[in-house]
Amino acid sequence: MKKILATVMAVSMLAAVALTGCGSSAPETKAAETTAAAAAETTAAAAESGAAEGEFVFKHGFDLDYPPYSFIDDKGEVGGFDVEMAQAVCDYYGWKYEAVPFNWDAKDAELNAGSCDCIWSGFTMNGREDDYLWSKPYSDNTQMIMVNKNSGIETLADLEGKAVGVQTSTSAYDLLNDEEGQAELAKTFGSLEVYETYTIAFNDLKAGAIDAIAIDVTSGNYLMNGEPDYKFLDEVLGSEQYAIGFRKDDTELCDKINAALDALAADGTYDKIGEKYPDIKDFLCLNK
Repeated sequence: MKKILATVMAVSMLAAVALTGCGSSAPETKAAETTAAAAAETTAAAAESGAAEGEFVFKHGFDLDYPPYSFIDDKGEVGGFDVEMAQAVCDYYGWKYEAVPFNWDAKDAELNAGSCDCIWSGFTMNGREDDYLWSKPYSDNTQMIMVNKNSGIETLADLEGKAVGVQTSTSAYDLLNDEEGQAELAKTFGSLEVYETYTIAFNDLKAGAIDAIAIDVTSGNYLMNGEPDYKFLDEVLGSEQYAIGFRKDDTELCDKINAALDALAADGTYDKIGEKYPDIKDFLCLNK
């Protein structure tokens, strides 16, 4: 039976790749979708094995390209602070871990369909308090503007008439479209360019296709590693906290994750994982 299932999965994967090839998405998107599919197939096999043994399979839903919190590397392997923390929770309880990477704008559809158990991927709880059941916040963050140091842009006022990039469905995107946030600032831009991922936006910034990026500081720091020509403006767009979003009726699972987070903070695992990601370690706020 397992061989039959494996064959069906393989045929489905080939069909998915063929359909992707017929689209008009950017090369970066195609590559990300292919590696996401490969990661999903691997973890699905592990999940099937775990389910057969009666073990709980924790399906971790995350943005496939949101470093340093979550990403899929060139080898098709998942990584990032949130990924490692989710795996640590599974180790704590003896659960099977299943990675469920997705394009960020599909997160609600994936959660509501039951494809994943939570959204755990640098997910801002501020302004969304009533939309999900939330874990404890585990990371602080700040929204800022990234520019080339030689662009002549030194203040938010200098963004007038400029092309500014932002990732879809992020806190920065929400801020720039919220009348109580930074919508008035956004109206001064020459254009607001919306991207599927910040990696693609940063590549366009380096190529000169856009003039600035509205981004959270931890992800921006990660992208600017080894890139001395870029900086943040001093002015802050907004502040936020990251937490794990669950379906509203999943109180038992949320409580268990919170208990595990407390235990992992107490035994030093949380800080130890944070040390691997210098761009975010100073923002970790769980029980601090």
